[in-house]
Amino acid sequence: MTDKKSSKLKWAVHQKRWFGKWHLYLGIIAGAVLCVVGLTGSILVFADEIDQALNKELFRSMASQRRYSIEEIATLVPQKYPGKRVDYVFLPKENDPNISYVCYNFTTEEQFFINPYTATLTGKRLHHSSFIGFVTELHTNLLMHGPGQYIVGLATLCLLILTISGLRLWVPQQYRKWKQWRSVLTVNFRSGWKRQNYDWHNVLGIYSAPVVVMLSLTGFALTFGPVFIAFLFILTGRSPQSVQQIFGQKSEWVQGRKALTPAGAATAARAQFPDAVIRGIAYPADSTAAYRFDMRSDGVSKEGNRIMLSIDQYTGKILLNSETDFPNIGNSYLTWLVPLHLGTFGGLPTRILAFLGGLVPSLLFVTGFIVWWPRFKKQQGKKGAVPPRPARNEAQLQAIRTLPAAGYFGVHFKKGLKYGLLLLGSALVAGGALRTYFGDRDSTGLVCHFIYRYPGNRKRGDRPAVIYDRRSPVAHIKTTDQRIAEIPFLIPCHPAGFPAICTGHRPAFEEPVLTTGLLPESAADARCKSEEGCGY
Repeated sequence: MTDKKSSKLKWAVHQKRWFGKWHLYLGIIAGAVLCVVGLTGSILVFADEIDQALNKELFRSMASQRRYSIEEIATLVPQKYPGKRVDYVFLPKENDPNISYVCYNFTTEEQFFINPYTATLTGKRLHHSSFIGFVTELHTNLLMHGPGQYIVGLATLCLLILTISGLRLWVPQQYRKWKQWRSVLTVNFRSGWKRQNYDWHNVLGIYSAPVVVMLSLTGFALTFGPVFIAFLFILTGRSPQSVQQIFGQKSEWVQGRKALTPAGAATAARAQFPDAVIRGIAYPADSTAAYRFDMRSDGVSKEGNRIMLSIDQYTGKILLNSETDFPNIGNSYLTWLVPLHLGTFGGLPTRILAFLGGLVPSLLFVTGFIVWWPRFKKQQGKKGAVPPRPARNEAQLQAIRTLPAAGYFGVHFKKGLKYGLLLLGSALVAGGALRTYFGDRDSTGLVCHFIYRYPGNRKRGDRPAVIYDRRSPVAHIKTTDQRIAEIPFLIPCHPAGFPAICTGHRPAFEEPVLTTGLLPESAADARCKSEEGCGY
């Protein structure tokens, strides 16, 4: 059981370290982009209100007796202004009698504002020149057409991974204790500012996680819309080619046949959905293209259900009906994706949530940076620290270690030869000094008195004496039975005659030798004449 708990703990630590690395590196890489995308997204939540407030002369018109419908405006504008190309007509806001219609030229990115009561041009502008247009471009592609869109899409995917990894890091290790949960769900205002910053990072991340996940998922789906739609069709069992077949239908062109006006095509659209409101009309791009009508009907969302119709520009035939041609998941994508991303599906409360959700990446980036930066500086300090200068001997050793084998051997051979000669010289000097000191003394040897016990001979009178001559490395063993043997001493007796313990090699037939003292030879002989002198 203990091993099982230990293995689970090790896996938890490893997993947490792995999630921590993902959280750190993705936060550093995508953090700045997410700050820009999040802040601009918060502004775009209220884009219509901000744009209309900043450009009242373009969006607002004086109310008159009769307001033209969107299909009538789409018919009158090309007649009144034949020199201006219009690709799309849009109604910015429903149930507002003073709101102007907006016409778009997708090629030049021009916007034309049409008075809904007189069908006259009240103003124009380049879409990207306005504040909301600039914010929209910054939010969707970072002002870089093409690659910027994919950078934003990948950054939203990074935001999703950051949220998931942050949740894993946030879960306390002792998750069964309420005290641990309380510490990660609240901010400790009694602690220091660094600890409070860390608590704010955790608290903001956990409470905003549902909103941030929704924004990141919908943002990724909007960025890679065609791929995402094809994926949804595959989930329902349809092939990706069916998407092209649905969106690629053409009008039946017959030479000499006159095309329908937008008002005529709108009649077929209203016949299909009489209770729906037409919000936008796209003109055919060429002689084989079709009208596209963007309509809205009542639904669960405050924005209602979005309907897309494609109508033959010559016959008024319905070429595409999103309600019947799209799978249910495709209709949900069409109806819910933008409202979920902007928070408009639930009215003002959900828009406020989306607005706050756009601020969260910046707050988490700042608080996370404050957590990470001191640790990074500390690690850099350790890496950049100058190691202590090695001692001279250590430097020489390092230099020797780098030599090839022959050089390495030569250096150590010279050192060994030098120390050997030094030791030999020291021995010669010491020997000469001893010879000078003892040269005028009696040359008779000193006696180390030993007790030998021979196998089979246990007589108490058998008392050997070992005579050691300081001028000879050989000691002579003299016993009471006059047997004499020669053995070399491992540790000779002290030449000055002081008491010492002597040991020596014995012949193979003898037992171990133990000394009893160190005496001059004459004293040893006298001592060995009595039992008491032999140490018994």
